[in-house]
Amino acid sequence: MIGFLHRQVWQRLPYGLRRAALFRATALAAPRLARGAPPTPPPIVVGALRTASGLGQSARLCLGALRAAGVPSAAFDITEALRQTAALPLPAADAAPPPGQGTLILHVNAPLMGLALLALGRRRVAGRRVIGYWAWELPQVPAEWRLGVKLVHEIWVPSRFTAEAIAPIAGGRPVHVVPHPVALSPVPPRAPRAPGAPFTVLCVLDAASSLSRKNPEGTIAAFRQAFGEDPGARLIVKTQRLATLPEEAARLRALAAAPNIELRDVTLDEAGMEALYAEADVLLSLHRAEGFGLTIAEAMRRGVPAVATQWSGTADFLTEAIGVPVPSHLVPAEDPQRTYHHPQMRWAEPDLDAAAQALRRLRDDAVLRGRLGAAAAAYAATHWDAGSYVALLRRLGMPA
Repeated sequence: MIGFLHRQVWQRLPYGLRRAALFRATALAAPRLARGAPPTPPPIVVGALRTASGLGQSARLCLGALRAAGVPSAAFDITEALRQTAALPLPAADAAPPPGQGTLILHVNAPLMGLALLALGRRRVAGRRVIGYWAWELPQVPAEWRLGVKLVHEIWVPSRFTAEAIAPIAGGRPVHVVPHPVALSPVPPRAPRAPGAPFTVLCVLDAASSLSRKNPEGTIAAFRQAFGEDPGARLIVKTQRLATLPEEAARLRALAAAPNIELRDVTLDEAGMEALYAEADVLLSLHRAEGFGLTIAEAMRRGVPAVATQWSGTADFLTEAIGVPVPSHLVPAEDPQRTYHHPQMRWAEPDLDAAAQALRRLRDDAVLRGRLGAAAAAYAATHWDAGSYVALLRRLGMPA
């Protein structure tokens, strides 16, 4: 009967109505929180730990930083509960949390907090402090995010931009900026480029996270404006889950139809991403909005200078001392994929002329590239390392 109702009733409802019903029902059914529960050890990292997504990486980095700093911790994977694809191996947890002890850090956005808490179960939630680590990429959050506020004691976010979007609905709960600890291990020195190797520009994005927001069309246009079909320059557009959007995939492949542009639609593990960044001379992100800018930060950690839109989450760290900020103007946030379709809000339209000029300058000036790359790596090593991350958690009252 349940299967029949799911196929014949539930799946025939409009997608937006199904989402709203899921968010509301799970928020109502979720375990209730203990009022004023204090943070207690150990920290328990909860998230879709096996997904190749921003929040999945957020959870893995949190767990990795705690482990690198020697903090006893635990992990709880909810990939299947969130109906997400398990594309990566599950990180090992340090220890099982003792009954009744521990602080839950849920790397799950507000609308899905109810579902995440149901996956944990009442026994795992009872008496524990619950922290929601949330990321959002527009100046205000949708109304459905209010459902998650009552399900947390406090909120962590990756940037001031996201904090400003969430603060108006937080209902007095503290909202803390906790940047991602991307620099968890030393990076080997970059190998010198082979003689005659093309100047390589890299763009990394997840098609399921809104192509309009990630703006690969702008990236391709800026690269073509800078170099045309010059074989001495190469653009790699690394996507994932593009195959799930056949019309958009066909359009993007048509735009990328040039001998010096390569479109790679593949999900990579950590080793694969390391190899990909090693190919790059520059990371190009002409996004329209970012909650933080993980790919930019991960490139910086490896000494790859970034040319990126100077708006939203990247404004916290991208300066002319460590990269090339690209100016922009604001336009209505219109997203054909509907994920970020909020025309009453604004997001950035980057200046493609400025981006093309920056690419040409970086290709022609290896000394500038080296200086910016070294400065970016130094910034990452001192701001996004495990020690700094755990020190920040301790200042926030975490028993880490």
